[in-house]
Amino acid sequence: MMSSFLLLLLAFILLFFGGDILVRGAVSLALKINVSNLVVGMTVVAFATSAPELFVSIQAILKKSSNIALGNVIGSNIANIALVLGATAIIFRVKISRQSLSLSYPLMLFSSVILGFTLYFFNGIPAFCGFLFVLFLFLFVFILILDSRRNQLHEDNKHIDITEKSSNHSLLKSLIFLLLGVLFLKFGADLLVDSTRILAKYFGVSDRVIAVTVVAIGTSIPELATSIIAAFKKEDGLAVGNLIGSNIFNIFLVLGLTSIITSVKIDDPAILFYDYFWMIGISLLFGVFIYIYSRTQVSRKEGVFLFILYLFYIYHSIYSVI
Repeated sequence: MMSSFLLLLLAFILLFFGGDILVRGAVSLALKINVSNLVVGMTVVAFATSAPELFVSIQAILKKSSNIALGNVIGSNIANIALVLGATAIIFRVKISRQSLSLSYPLMLFSSVILGFTLYFFNGIPAFCGFLFVLFLFLFVFILILDSRRNQLHEDNKHIDITEKSSNHSLLKSLIFLLLGVLFLKFGADLLVDSTRILAKYFGVSDRVIAVTVVAIGTSIPELATSIIAAFKKEDGLAVGNLIGSNIFNIFLVLGLTSIITSVKIDDPAILFYDYFWMIGISLLFGVFIYIYSRTQVSRKEGVFLFILYLFYIYHSIYSVI
């Protein structure tokens, strides 16, 4: 059993470094073909933080585990707001710009609602819905870029920082980084799926419980690192935008591509009637913070509340019979 824990730790390490290497290679390659920093920040960086979820869900569905494929994404979306934003706000307080979230937050809610309807009416995500999800993602990126240009928004320092670190890479080095990132993510995802299924059987819990807790926390590590670093650098827009963008990518890209490969089925009703409603509830609570309660920031008090709420969700998921 100790070997399974070691494999789980190794999987987290591979996912973390795989995501970091992938974003550096992708940013550098994008700059080589004269893609603007704005486009790079809104697409490549957002994709990179969702890459672990993508690889884990694909590996899970290939191994016939829809519980992990779905639970990973839904659990990660819960973790992004309650755990990551909560922890970040406890450390730094996070300022909120309602104007900058006027488009992205409704799009996050839209993606969540679309997912709920799809899961309810199709008892999963069929392949044709997966194609629609990917189409929605392209529309989201296109609309976001147009909106940013219209408002003459510039990149966050975080994006610029990543760009500066990657700009000196040669084309060959960029391609090597991309390949290494993909390989790390592939093997990390493979190890994560295998080790968590072993641990689930050992502790007598379902794949779903492991997916929405251990797996989701592990795949949210890139978001946690990005948000804390961004908040430390006073780039609050990135700290929040990273999480909202990742939640949208998780639904439309991760579940979209996964269901195109093999239709995703709901094996455990608790994913829809318990975990999904937690995801929607946490997302709506964040909206209350933005538009009704504090309006200008997520305070330490609110961060503590989100963090405790997440701990309660984890506890209830593990110890309750759903």
